[in-house]
Amino acid sequence: MRFRVEWAWMLLAIASVSVGPRVSWAQAAEASKARPELAFGYTYVRSNAPPGGCTCFNQNGGSAEFAWPLKSQQFALAGDVTVAHAGGIASGGYGLTMSTYTAGLRYVPKIGHSAIVPFGQVLVGLGHASGTLVNGPDTSVGNAGAAFASILGGGVDWRLKGRWSIRLVEADYLLTTFDNGGNNHQNNLRVNTGLAIRF
Repeated sequence: MRFRVEWAWMLLAIASVSVGPRVSWAQAAEASKARPELAFGYTYVRSNAPPGGCTCFNQNGGSAEFAWPLKSQQFALAGDVTVAHAGGIASGGYGLTMSTYTAGLRYVPKIGHSAIVPFGQVLVGLGHASGTLVNGPDTSVGNAGAAFASILGGGVDWRLKGRWSIRLVEADYLLTTFDNGGNNHQNNLRVNTGLAIRF
């Protein structure tokens, strides 16, 4: 009888050792799965309005982004809303508020269980502009209400414990096509930082 009890204890110990790592690996794998995500942050835009040389100016604002993972887990449907403002532009002291509404695809490479998560994305949509730079007495932009906009770039997230992440940096090429009396293209640099939550 005693022999059987010892064997029972030994089998129980072996089972707990073999099952334990499986449970912890399963939990780690579950934590690393792509999940729907919502991010909010500060946005800096380095803009240029006229054609030719860089009569550049700085815009400051905010952005809200979402990502909905697809079955592949490495790709997600992504969307972005950004609003940025600048005042005192050029010698006329013009003001500009620019909004973009874009959607597209995001790619997140497989990196195992690392807390540092890079991503890349391509988004397209519409831009909207208002302010004296586009609607002032000396300027008039015919398509200020709806111009083409696109975002090409990516960023790096630092995943914290639980659902939160810090968006360390996101850097994008932001193209808009507002009328400017020349090539009707604005080549902008957009940089974001903020917080993201996974659901």
